Amino acid sequence: MEIRDGLGLSPRKVTYLKYIAGCSGAVRTSELAVRFGVDPSTVTKTLGELADAGLLSLTPYHGAVLSQSGREYAGFLTKRHRILALALTHFGLSDEEACAEASRFESLVSKGAIDRMCRAMGHPQNGACGAITHDTGCLGAGTGSQDPVPGEPEQGGQP
Repeated sequence: MEIRDGLGLSPRKVTYLKYIAGCSGAVRTSELAVRFGVDPSTVTKTLGELADAGLLSLTPYHGAVLSQSGREYAGFLTKRHRILALALTHFGLSDEEACAEASRFESLVSKGAIDRMCRAMGHPQNGACGAITHDTGCLGAGTGSQDPVPGEPEQGGQP
């Protein structure tokens, strides 16, 4: 799955991907069920959908492991969270408050908006929740500073 606009996953799937990315090795369904307080059947269904999207491989009785595409997507998800949390600290929220608040709405913010925020903030290296990585989108290569924000008119165009 290509990152594209960064809006393709539900908040639950975002949470699972970020958690799995932070683990070493395969993550079992039972571990995710306990961690997030949900039924194992819910985890199995969600992991199946992530596997169908090409973001992870799922082996019965062994667990889930992120694919290359899944690792890249999880990297973006982590960056998005950290950029948003850092922005919130500029409005007086503590690091802990900013991290919690960013988690509430991060799945609604596009990659284009995050890349533009990152550029506007001077490509920060560290945020409220940890180190921030950068890619060609936020560094201005490829589509550069012209990354569209969904719903916003293009240069000289209509929405």
